[in-house]
Amino acid sequence: MPHTIYDNFFLSNEVEDQFNSHLDLQTFCTVDRSLEGTSGMVRKINVYRATDGTEKLAMGEGNTKSIEVSYTPEEYRILLAQNRFEYFDEQAMTDPKLVPTGVRHMGTDMFNTVNADIYAEFKKATLSVPATTPNFDAFVDAQAKLNLENLEDVKLFGFVCADDMAKVRKALKEDLKYVEAFAKTGYVGTVGGVNLYTKKDATAGEIIIATKEAVTLFVKKGTEIEQITGNKRSENAANKRLNTIFSRKYYLAALTDETKVVKIALSA
Repeated sequence: MPHTIYDNFFLSNEVEDQFNSHLDLQTFCTVDRSLEGTSGMVRKINVYRATDGTEKLAMGEGNTKSIEVSYTPEEYRILLAQNRFEYFDEQAMTDPKLVPTGVRHMGTDMFNTVNADIYAEFKKATLSVPATTPNFDAFVDAQAKLNLENLEDVKLFGFVCADDMAKVRKALKEDLKYVEAFAKTGYVGTVGGVNLYTKKDATAGEIIIATKEAVTLFVKKGTEIEQITGNKRSENAANKRLNTIFSRKYYLAALTDETKVVKIALSA
């Protein structure tokens, strides 16, 4: 007898919940859920850029150049993230946690795939500040590169790998030695208004600082679920009582505003 645990609506919600829960994407990028189309289709996106204009001046001197903002249309292709989970009727009957666990990991695995693409867009930052050490001055110089006003109202974040976070702690030890959390555990939450997040797979030697306007994640509403169970199974699969679940997500991540992301490039 065919054994179906959940309907497609329930499974779709399970995967979608996992996709949204692991990381608050609103914190790190703008989410646009109006994506239409299929895998491979081209979507043109205006990418905003700004030229550098900061100069060090002596008394009586003035700026010789200005910061200029422009945009160019860039082409991105819609991507399809798909994964597959298979189980036998006997497995589901024996272990009621099998299918829910598999479905949850389908969402987790899909999230990790999309998340890697989001980070790749942040890494395209064209604005850069060289620094020998990730101290307070480096973070202030990085913010100066961004086209921002009213910094107190702007939510800035930074991705730092574990090794570079250790360098941040060492560089700030004199500035933060009287802060209780730092004195007890070495915790560094914010530097110059930048909320730091340790990202274990972040690129060493690069600290990415941005606002959520830098990258936009375009996603198609909902997660598509397809189950191949019961009468839908091939003769071979039905003979073996094998069930298959597919989950799909159409999306694209794009660097939409280069003026809102900068990297601190640490020298060796």
